[in-house]
Amino acid sequence: MAVELTEWHWRDTMRPARFIIFDARSALMVVLVLIHPRPYTLFAFAVTLVLFYFLERLGLTFEAALRKLRASMCGPERPAFIWTQRRRMTDFGGN
Repeated sequence: MAVELTEWHWRDTMRPARFIIFDARSALMVVLVLIHPRPYTLFAFAVTLVLFYFLERLGLTFEAALRKLRASMCGPERPAFIWTQRRRMTDFGGN
Protein backbone atom coordinates (compact mmCIF):
# COMPACT_ATOMS: atom_id res chain seq x y z
CA MET A 1 0.00 0.00 0.00
CA ALA A 2 2.87 2.37 0.72
CA VAL A 3 4.17 1.89 -2.82
CA GLU A 4 0.83 2.99 -4.31
CA LEU A 5 0.78 6.14 -2.23
CA THR A 6 4.22 7.17 -3.44
CA GLU A 7 3.34 6.68 -7.12
CA TRP A 8 0.71 9.42 -7.33
CA HIS A 9 0.99 13.12 -6.90
CA TRP A 10 -1.38 16.09 -6.97
CA ARG A 11 0.05 17.11 -10.35
CA ASP A 12 -1.35 13.91 -11.84
CA THR A 13 -4.88 15.25 -11.47
CA MET A 14 -4.47 17.31 -14.64
CA ARG A 15 -3.71 14.32 -16.83
CA PRO A 16 -6.39 13.71 -19.46
CA ALA A 17 -8.77 10.80 -19.01
CA ARG A 18 -7.89 7.89 -21.27
CA PHE A 19 -9.89 5.18 -23.00
CA ILE A 20 -7.32 2.47 -23.70
CA ILE A 21 -4.77 4.62 -25.60
CA PHE A 22 -7.13 7.34 -26.82
CA ASP A 23 -8.80 10.36 -25.27
CA ALA A 24 -11.80 9.41 -23.13
CA ARG A 25 -14.13 11.41 -25.37
CA SER A 26 -13.76 8.68 -27.96
CA ALA A 27 -15.53 6.31 -25.55
CA LEU A 28 -18.78 8.09 -26.38
CA MET A 29 -18.62 6.45 -29.79
CA VAL A 30 -18.24 3.04 -28.12
CA VAL A 31 -21.54 3.62 -26.36
CA LEU A 32 -23.16 4.59 -29.66
CA VAL A 33 -21.77 1.47 -31.35
CA LEU A 34 -23.10 -0.73 -28.54
CA ILE A 35 -26.53 0.89 -28.66
CA HIS A 36 -26.79 1.15 -32.46
CA PRO A 37 -24.51 -1.45 -34.10
CA ARG A 38 -24.53 -0.53 -37.77
CA PRO A 39 -21.71 -0.36 -40.32
CA TYR A 40 -21.87 3.43 -40.55
CA THR A 41 -21.69 3.70 -36.75
CA LEU A 42 -18.58 1.53 -36.78
CA PHE A 43 -17.19 3.72 -39.55
CA ALA A 44 -17.88 6.86 -37.48
CA PHE A 45 -16.17 5.19 -34.52
CA ALA A 46 -13.10 4.37 -36.63
CA VAL A 47 -12.98 7.93 -37.99
CA THR A 48 -13.22 9.29 -34.44
CA LEU A 49 -10.35 7.09 -33.27
CA VAL A 50 -8.20 8.14 -36.23
CA LEU A 51 -9.02 11.81 -35.52
CA PHE A 52 -8.04 11.53 -31.86
CA TYR A 53 -4.88 9.62 -32.78
CA PHE A 54 -3.94 12.27 -35.35
CA LEU A 55 -4.49 15.06 -32.80
CA GLU A 56 -2.30 13.29 -30.26
CA ARG A 57 0.46 12.83 -32.83
CA LEU A 58 0.33 16.59 -33.39
CA GLY A 59 0.63 17.12 -29.63
CA LEU A 60 -2.84 18.62 -29.24
CA THR A 61 -5.65 17.79 -26.90
CA PHE A 62 -9.20 17.97 -28.16
CA GLU A 63 -9.78 21.36 -26.50
CA ALA A 64 -6.52 22.74 -27.88
CA ALA A 65 -7.46 21.54 -31.37
CA LEU A 66 -10.80 23.34 -31.12
CA ARG A 67 -9.05 26.52 -29.97
CA LYS A 68 -6.60 26.24 -32.86
CA LEU A 69 -9.45 25.75 -35.32
CA ARG A 70 -11.28 28.78 -33.92
CA ALA A 71 -8.13 30.92 -34.06
CA SER A 72 -7.45 29.89 -37.66
CA MET A 73 -11.01 30.78 -38.64
CA CYS A 74 -10.73 34.22 -37.01
CA GLY A 75 -7.61 35.14 -38.93
CA PRO A 76 -4.29 36.68 -37.90
CA GLU A 77 -5.61 40.13 -36.91
CA ARG A 78 -8.10 40.20 -34.06
CA PRO A 79 -8.91 43.36 -32.10
CA ALA A 80 -9.07 43.21 -28.33
CA PHE A 81 -12.56 44.72 -28.27
CA ILE A 82 -15.36 44.60 -30.78
CA TRP A 83 -16.28 47.98 -32.26
CA THR A 84 -19.34 48.42 -30.01
CA GLN A 85 -17.24 48.11 -26.83
CA ARG A 86 -14.45 50.51 -27.77
CA ARG A 87 -14.21 53.65 -25.69
CA ARG A 88 -15.18 56.93 -27.26
CA MET A 89 -14.53 60.47 -26.17
CA THR A 90 -17.33 61.72 -23.97
CA ASP A 91 -18.08 65.28 -22.93
CA PHE A 92 -19.49 65.47 -19.43
CA GLY A 93 -19.58 69.27 -19.45
CA GLY A 94 -22.91 70.96 -18.80
CA ASN A 95 -22.67 73.64 -21.52
